[in-house]
Amino acid sequence: MKSTVAILKTTPATVLDDTHRLMNLAGYQSVISPACDTALKINISWHFFYPASSTTPWQLEGVIRALKRDGYKPELIHGCHNRTVVIDAHLGERENKQINVIQAHGLRNVHLYEGEDWIHIRDAVGDLADKFLVLNQVYPDGFMIPRRFVGENIIHLPTIKTHVFTTTTGAMKNAFGGLLNEKRHWTHPVIHETLVDLLMIQKKIHRGVFAVMDGTFAGDGPGPRCMIPHVKNVILASSDQVAIDAVAAKLMGFDPLRDIKFIRLAHEMGLGCGDPRDIEIVGDVDAVKESWNFVGPFKKMTFASKMQHKIYWGPLRKPVEWSLKTVLAPWAYIASVLYHDSFWYPTHQDLVHGILHSDWGRLFHNWEQMALPPGDLTLPGWRDVGADPLMLKKESAKLFFQSLKVLGTCIKEAPEFSARRRRVVSPPPKA
Repeated sequence: MKSTVAILKTTPATVLDDTHRLMNLAGYQSVISPACDTALKINISWHFFYPASSTTPWQLEGVIRALKRDGYKPELIHGCHNRTVVIDAHLGERENKQINVIQAHGLRNVHLYEGEDWIHIRDAVGDLADKFLVLNQVYPDGFMIPRRFVGENIIHLPTIKTHVFTTTTGAMKNAFGGLLNEKRHWTHPVIHETLVDLLMIQKKIHRGVFAVMDGTFAGDGPGPRCMIPHVKNVILASSDQVAIDAVAAKLMGFDPLRDIKFIRLAHEMGLGCGDPRDIEIVGDVDAVKESWNFVGPFKKMTFASKMQHKIYWGPLRKPVEWSLKTVLAPWAYIASVLYHDSFWYPTHQDLVHGILHSDWGRLFHNWEQMALPPGDLTLPGWRDVGADPLMLKKESAKLFFQSLKVLGTCIKEAPEFSARRRRVVSPPPKA
């Protein structure tokens, strides 16, 4: 059967109805079983709000309402977060207003690094581990994955954006933080192969895998953070993680098989379809003919992204990369927080303020006042997105001091300093 990707043009007034229609056009009910837990894998690429960087509240709201509307039990749905040493997931879910949605619907909110059991990869996938492209070389002793993932559904909630490591990022990379432990930066030199290995793992452990991708905002440039945001008014969905990433890449102006290595590798290994010519498009088929002509992540790189490339793939690899596998590694986390949170974000607030004048920006800015009754599943969206935030005050000093708090958490949570250990549990029962 052909891989299917659903795409719809949308507006705040119709986005909830559109998300329900989108998911059903993509056949999600044949993939996501109502009989087991469903994790909504929320994407937080920056703990501060930055358009296109993280799961939007209307994306999360639309998926939850679609599930409830189709009879899925709320007690079997939960928000799902990973943690990184440079991203504070608790701050991120507040600043991106995702926690507002989870709490409004009374769902569980799972942070994978807090009290969850983790199991060794070979206990979870068995001999499949022998087929990994690179993970056995990166982690000779194996690695741990969350026990709860085994046997449950997962719905990924990525956004359309470019990425300084992978050119584009989307559904496949959304599994990166949840499936790998704190030392996942070890995989950056072989990031494309890593994403393919993770997709193999997902297909083995999850009951069903689906993705709903937000393109109401889309990001171009040195993502997943320091991008130029654009309003694009599209949403996508698919059960084929390779296909949805390929369609998103094509929209951005890339050739998926030529320009995006992880898509090409996954396509060649039969893990999904990365050739847009062989993907069935349903919904607003004319929308996929657009080409946004994004410049991509490499033409206007930030100082931080240039240094990352030099360390992982350039002249600094031999003298510096070794330090990232020792107790010296926190220097990199500290440098990232200081650059992105203390310098770049406070000095680029005009990019955020500019897009807040759009309909989607106004909806985000006024989210608390525009909240819809969670029990009324007939509402199509937001006809009123609230007042235009005309007088946005500069908050550079506040953001700087907030970044220092993030820096403290970063140092405290660095795996090289932390004494915490994941609990090893018995292998999962065979299906």
